[in-house]
Amino acid sequence: MAEFQQNLWAPWRLEYLGNITEARAACFLCAYRDDPAADAKNWVCFRRTRCFGVLNRFPYSTGHLLISPLDHQSELAALPDETLNEIILSIRDATRSLREMLRCEGFNVGINLGSCAGAGLPGHLHWHIVPRWTGDTNFMPVIGDVKVIPEVLTRIHERFVATWKS
Repeated sequence: MAEFQQNLWAPWRLEYLGNITEARAACFLCAYRDDPAADAKNWVCFRRTRCFGVLNRFPYSTGHLLISPLDHQSELAALPDETLNEIILSIRDATRSLREMLRCEGFNVGINLGSCAGAGLPGHLHWHIVPRWTGDTNFMPVIGDVKVIPEVLTRIHERFVATWKS
């Protein structure tokens, strides 16, 4: 059996891994919430009365969006009904914009409640919207723990903002 090693480079992961402790100490969603002048820099795509949407800096697929309540809460029960309703409506509207923009065929929409469930930021609830296409999974994530994202966040942000209809 021939032995070989193939390196798959994902340098963007280093920034994520290096900032895990810092990110958990400081809530990036609260920082984004409090700095609307930096929306383009922070990839904030829309703001509503009770929630906002931001592109995931470390996406699972092109257009991976987070929808977050303005309130820094870790429990669903702590959110008022009005906030939950606005989040659901924002998920509906965001999937509409993403479908128009990316021509995706479906979505994974979900929330991780607590660190043990995979929440990277367990103190501030947020929903993930992950655009999907038929055949978009391949060996890269399974074998190499690498995701191939074909478009830069700057362009995705511009395209989302252009298609967002409040």
